[in-house]
Amino acid sequence: MGCGRVGSRLAKSLDRLGRSITVVDQDPESFRRLGPDFSGSTVKGIGFDRDTLISAGIERADAFAAVSSGDNSNIIAARVAREIFGVKTVVARIYDPRRAEVYERLGIPTVATVAWTAGQILRRIDPSGSSEEWRDGTGTLVLAQIAYDEAWIGHNIDELAASTGVRIAFLTRFGGTMFTDSTTVLQEGDLLHVLLHPDDKESLVLALRTPPGVG
Repeated sequence: MGCGRVGSRLAKSLDRLGRSITVVDQDPESFRRLGPDFSGSTVKGIGFDRDTLISAGIERADAFAAVSSGDNSNIIAARVAREIFGVKTVVARIYDPRRAEVYERLGIPTVATVAWTAGQILRRIDPSGSSEEWRDGTGTLVLAQIAYDEAWIGHNIDELAASTGVRIAFLTRFGGTMFTDSTTVLQEGDLLHVLLHPDDKESLVLALRTPPGVG
C-alpha cells in the first residue's frame, strides 16, 4: 500500500526478484513511478478498505507492506491485513518513533523513518556509544552497533567475543559489510554490529569499552 518513492522502489525490487506484486494507491498517477517494465498489478483505492484489499488479492498474499505517507493509514492497513485477513508477514512504515515502539510491542514490525534516519546520522557523527539498528517484534533480540576501546584494534575478533561475551553479527569495513571468522582481526575504523538482549546492552557496552586484559 502506497506508491510513493519508498513503495514504488520496493515494488520494483520485488518485481525484479520474480515476486507477484500488487500496488495499491488512491492516486492513479502515482503508478507512473513503477515504470514501463513493472509486471505486477495496480489497484486504485484506499489501502485499508477491505474491498480494495480483496481486489488486490490480500486473501492470497504472503506479505503486506504499508508504506504510504500517513502513519494512521499505514497502521490501520497493517492491522486489517494481519487481524482480518491473516497475512503472516506485515510491515508498517511509521514516521512517529513513539508510535512505532507501541506497535512493535503489539507484534507489528515497523520502520520508524525519523528514528532510523536520525540513528544513521548519529552513528556517523558520534560513534562513541551504542545505537540500536533493529529489534525483533517481540522485543527480545536487538541488533546494535557498539563502540569499542581502541586497544582492541589488532586483536582477533574471536578473542574480543570471548573476553566480552558479545555475539558479533558482522562488521562494517571501508563502507561494506562482512561476516567474521576465526581469522578476522579488528582494524581501525571497523564498526562492530552485535546481537544482544536489551537488558544486556549496558553491560556489553561497558565490556567493549574496557581494554583487553583489564577487569
